[in-house]
Amino acid sequence: MEFNRNHYFMAGIVLLLLGIQLRLVEGFVLNETATRFLTHQAGGTASVAASILPSIGPAPRKTVRPPDWLGWALMSVGSVLILHALAMKGPGGDH
Repeated sequence: MEFNRNHYFMAGIVLLLLGIQLRLVEGFVLNETATRFLTHQAGGTASVAASILPSIGPAPRKTVRPPDWLGWALMSVGSVLILHALAMKGPGGDH
């Protein structure tokens, strides 16, 4: 499948908005299921202990803090894709 003007424009909008969101938040707190999944995938010892010992209360939740440069990078790539889409020929051959 070949990308046309609309695909580039939509990808640019999504990346731009995702970059803005990453710049506005400090971190994301994951729920218990996601924390357990990440711990299991990373091979951490917390998943082994949690499976052997019964839990005595809520499990600690993991906080993901994206690096500062990631938001800027996504906004930059999204802006370039939007400008590229606007410079392309339209789907009906107009422009």
